[in-house]
Amino acid sequence: MRNLMIAVLFLGATACATWTPVTATAVMEPRSDSKVHGTVTFTERTAGVVMVKLDLSGVPEGVHGFHVHEKGDCSAPDGTSAGSHFNPHSTQHAGPNDIAHHAGDFGNVIAPASGIVKTELVMGGVSLRDGAIDNVIGRGLILHAKRDDLTTQPTGDAGGRIACGVITLSGGAK
Repeated sequence: MRNLMIAVLFLGATACATWTPVTATAVMEPRSDSKVHGTVTFTERTAGVVMVKLDLSGVPEGVHGFHVHEKGDCSAPDGTSAGSHFNPHSTQHAGPNDIAHHAGDFGNVIAPASGIVKTELVMGGVSLRDGAIDNVIGRGLILHAKRDDLTTQPTGDAGGRIACGVITLSGGAK
């Protein structure tokens, strides 16, 4: 039993020692005549778990849907060039805590009257690793005008797109 515990501890320490955190960033720019701008930073410290840190300003007061979209294209003035929600497993739209949901379903963020959003989310089911089916690098990141109701298909009835950014690798191993 003692040898088994030592082996488990060794394997755990080895796995932690060889994992290199990966970081990515999306620079959010206004769309649909909004004033939203800022950055969103992604850090994958362990496989399939990504810390998402928002630092935005100019966000209208209220609750806003927040999603990864399939295309890394923010060229359209209304953000529609980013396509639909990122959904590599062909699941139904839902909340990020539901068992089955789009990989891009990040739920909602709340903006106070100041319009400054500084918050962190922990997202499972996405990756920053090259070759992973749920890799969000190169995809669009959208802040919506309205609350995501987490049920309406396929988008959560979150309304127009008020900010768009492209998620780009900013360091670490692939």
